[in-house]
Amino acid sequence: MAAASAPSSSLYEVLGISASADCREIKAAYRRLARTCHPDVVAMNRKECSATEFMKIHAAYSTLSDPDKRANYDKDLCFSFNNKRSVSGFSTYKTCRNWESDQCW
Repeated sequence: MAAASAPSSSLYEVLGISASADCREIKAAYRRLARTCHPDVVAMNRKECSATEFMKIHAAYSTLSDPDKRANYDKDLCFSFNNKRSVSGFSTYKTCRNWESDQCW
């Protein structure tokens, strides 16, 4: 669960899945995390922390389960990765994955 609280983690890391995960894997990861992090199921002393974690988990699921939002997120993630590579002196060429062919229907 530490990935959910890391500010620079990707949405894939928040859900604990790979970038090639399909809709079933995304939903399964969301449901597994919701059963442990939802504010209604955690101890009273963890409710506030749990609510913040659950909001991140829900936002990740909301984005990754929608094909259009996921495609936009992946493009932004790829662009961000390319900018980091150019700063470090490596080539900025990177083949970004195009989700149009394997969207979650």
